[in-house]
Amino acid sequence: MDREAQDEAWMGRAIALAGANLGRTGDNPSVGCVLVKDDELLAEAVTATGGRPHAEEQALAQAGDAARGAVAYVTLEPCGARSSGAPSCAERLAAAGVARVVIACEDPSILAAGLGTQRLKDAGVPLTLDVLRHEAAGLYAGYRPRKS
Repeated sequence: MDREAQDEAWMGRAIALAGANLGRTGDNPSVGCVLVKDDELLAEAVTATGGRPHAEEQALAQAGDAARGAVAYVTLEPCGARSSGAPSCAERLAAAGVARVVIACEDPSILAAGLGTQRLKDAGVPLTLDVLRHEAAGLYAGYRPRKS
């Protein structure tokens, strides 16, 4: 299987995770995250009920040190900042040493769009964008972030 087909297969799994938790994440979107290394599943998670913890931080916690060198498949751009001051998901992914982040959709919030991807780029993490974007877009059609 080529890289594009692998990316689509793993992103499909992340989209299924996010879809199963729609409507249960409070003001936060339901995001799926799958961590893969050598085409083997390391960890997977979805935004928790009520919106915290985020999918990426749960998957990274499950994978531990094995996340170094893994590919992260995320249905929505990882957050670039947290109102709590805690490390953002983009910062957590970079600090974990993932080899690449594959993202289906950009964050629709005018306050957050592009921030997570910019943090990852600044950290030198390669990105692949818009993988199964149309399939994932339906997950976020009703997501309208509030202004703080």
